[in-house]
Amino acid sequence: MEKKYVAWPDKSSHDVSLWAEVEREILSMKATDKSADTAGGHVNMDMKYLGNTDDPLPVRPPLCRDLLVTLALGQVLSLLICAISLTSKYLTDKFHANTPVFQSFLNYILLFLVYTTTLAVRQGEGNLLAILKQRWWKYMILGLIDIEANYLVLKAYQYTTLSSVQLLDCFVIPVVLLLSWFFLLVRYKAVHYVGAGLCLLGVGCMVGADILLGRQQGFGEQKLFGDLLVLGGATLYGISNVCEEFIVKNLSRVEFLGMMGLFGSFFSGIQLAIMEHKELLRVPWDWQIGLLYISFSAFMFGLYSFMPLVIKRTSATSVNLSLLTADLYSFFCGLFLFHYKFSALYLLSFFIIILGLVLYATSSTYVAQDPRVYKQFRNAGGQQATDRPPLSAGVLEPSVTYTSLGPEAGDEIPVRVT
Repeated sequence: MEKKYVAWPDKSSHDVSLWAEVEREILSMKATDKSADTAGGHVNMDMKYLGNTDDPLPVRPPLCRDLLVTLALGQVLSLLICAISLTSKYLTDKFHANTPVFQSFLNYILLFLVYTTTLAVRQGEGNLLAILKQRWWKYMILGLIDIEANYLVLKAYQYTTLSSVQLLDCFVIPVVLLLSWFFLLVRYKAVHYVGAGLCLLGVGCMVGADILLGRQQGFGEQKLFGDLLVLGGATLYGISNVCEEFIVKNLSRVEFLGMMGLFGSFFSGIQLAIMEHKELLRVPWDWQIGLLYISFSAFMFGLYSFMPLVIKRTSATSVNLSLLTADLYSFFCGLFLFHYKFSALYLLSFFIIILGLVLYATSSTYVAQDPRVYKQFRNAGGQQATDRPPLSAGVLEPSVTYTSLGPEAGDEIPVRVT
């Protein structure tokens, strides 16, 4: 008997049209296949076998509540980025403590103490030694990428302005979009591109306000060098974020953070001993500098610990779009701390970015069928199933998938909606 599957939207999905289409497909399948057995069995995290005609229809998640939670989580990350930027700027400008590697090293040590030790005491396949035997070299490369991303961006604070660092850092968005498309097989709708474009337009408004107020002048060649450092760091951040999304959605958050703590502390310690030991000795240590280093480490540790939770709920692209509002939070803090001049363009920028975030979050992305694994899902005659009921107009085909299973009946369906 042919089994029928339907792509079950993730509980955090906000696409109401997708849920409506799933309901229509369930009714159609129940009407045409009265002999199907009960199942309710979980084939994939986003797929369910439809059988018993008495099973209730899926309950749509409350759109407004989930949307607000998604926006709030992103803004918590944005506030942490703002706090990291301000403490780093204070260390660089006021106390002349130019130690980006040491600042990252403190964060990796905290990750090691909390998450790597957690992996060390685990039993079974999630144990630290078991993970290292299977994929140590992958985490080593990812650790180096993460270290250098932090180093380049923190180093840039010595050469360019705070707003320039956070504005150019938005280059991470096209990097994440491209990497998600090619490596995670994420497919976006037009509304996602419009939402991302609005967010970047909001950043453009802030750039215009900075230029009008003269906040971007007076750095010469050093400013250009600092801007290049930010672009390089943003590219590495994009690679790191996409890898993080894959790991936390397919493996575990603790594994990712534990491996970052292990390899991050090891390599950043070596880099610190080679590049910054003299600079560290020149730091005029007192309680204020000590408090700034402790604050920076606490904010970085909070960001690293909380970001995987948000990425698992949403995506790397959504998270990086949310972080664009850190520019505005830094400016609002700068009104009091650095006596910045105010412009209405900053408020306009904030509302445009929020509008773009809302637009992006109201529709779900989906993961495309991987042609390398699709060929295994064939019927007994070796032909792909063709008796698929037509989907309604305007609905993306990957949202509902039917297939005939032959000998590999226990395999998972490689299409899911995120």
